[in-house]
This record gives sequence, structure tokens and C-alpha cells, in this order.
Amino acid sequence: MKDVFELNFPLLNEMMTTVRLAVGGVCAMKGMDLDASEDCKVCVTESLLLLKHRGYLNAHVRFYEDGGLRVRISGEGEGKAENTSEDEISLALLNALLSNLETEEEDGKLSAFTFACGEQA
Repeated sequence: MKDVFELNFPLLNEMMTTVRLAVGGVCAMKGMDLDASEDCKVCVTESLLLLKHRGYLNAHVRFYEDGGLRVRISGEGEGKAENTSEDEISLALLNALLSNLETEEEDGKLSAFTFACGEQA
């Protein structure tokens, strides 16, 4: 496994545009086409929103090579969870775009996502 890029940031709505730009940059660096890059940005954003809704205050996003580009997104810090009906849509979107989505739970709460972006997705 070779690390490509990592981000640590507060889970604030204002940070989502910055994160999407960073994801786009990583995808461009790895030579992904526009469709694969957009799918990766959507999956990262939806994963972050799901973690935010579960009360995490911060996020760690790690891009690494493991037979292709993979992404691991984890929540950190405890805050107040939000009840939202958008979570079902986010999960459905992730499952529609990814055939390789792995989730992790901590104390019965969704805490991390891992998936491949690009050709092997």
C-alpha cells in the first residue's frame, strides 16, 4: 500500500467544496477520466455527510494505492447526531455507484467507509 494523499478537517458544510476540489485533484493526478472523477467526488461527499449526520466533528480522508486508487474515510470526535431523511438517499447513491463499498462500525455507529475509485470501482 502506498499513500497518495491525506486530509484531516472539521466536518463543516463550508469544507465540502474544498474537499471536492482536493478529490478532483487526486483523481486528475491518477489519470482518471471525468466520469470516474465525478463519481469519486460524489462518493467522498456523501460519505462525509453520513459521518457528519452521525455526530462526528472531524474527518480523515486517506487516498492510497492498493491495486488501484482506494479511499478510506473515517469520522473522528463526538458531537451531536442529526436525524435526517437524506441518509437513505446517500446510502443508496453510494451503493449504486460502488460495487466495493466497505463500511465499519464503532459502538454500533457507522464510523468509516472504504472503496475503490476509477477502473476497479
